[in-house]
Amino acid sequence: MVHIAGTRSEEIRQRIAEDIVSGRLKPGQRLEELQLADQFNVSRTPVRDALRELSGTGLVEIRPNRGTWVAEIDSEQLEELFEAFAEIEALCARLCAVRLTVIERRRLELLHEESESYVTAGDHEGYARLNEQIHNAIYQGSRNHALYEIVRGLRHRTAPFRVPQFYITNDRMKNSYAEHGALLAAILQEDSQAAYAAMYSHIANSSVNVIGYLRESLHK
Repeated sequence: MVHIAGTRSEEIRQRIAEDIVSGRLKPGQRLEELQLADQFNVSRTPVRDALRELSGTGLVEIRPNRGTWVAEIDSEQLEELFEAFAEIEALCARLCAVRLTVIERRRLELLHEESESYVTAGDHEGYARLNEQIHNAIYQGSRNHALYEIVRGLRHRTAPFRVPQFYITNDRMKNSYAEHGALLAAILQEDSQAAYAAMYSHIANSSVNVIGYLRESLHK
């Protein structure tokens, strides 16, 4: 599996998250820092940082002076998290539709056009990177700093569940690209209501895909 580039701790965090979401690491399984450090050929510091980040997403549970375990994942709580995420992302899209400058609209178009090449090539890593840039451009286009901070926090919390979906099947990547097309059309037409609906639908589809895969993994 190909992984998105980043700092060493970010790479380790993503690798562990993928193993948890896919079911390779089971709920209740202990995660040993030294063993993980050997596995990734790093010191314990980036491993500790990665586990701390994962604790914030609810994927692992850190028990002071005892160790770290894979958390029991509650699919109902995950549904609630994605429900909130969809509403906040949709609000960003609604504001973005009426606040983007001409230059920013063109940049958004170019990002979407570039992402098509990754879909055609089946390049999950490249598409995931462009996907982040597209969504971030929409957040910034909302021109609301408080909203930006909230949505970035939710995006960070959902990332361990969202990102692996692009590697599971090419269909999700193709569908995501098509959904982006509908979203961008609404934004470029300055149709705030259509932009809200398109973004909400986009995140809802992602949620269905993620939660379905998670439930299947947990029952293997």
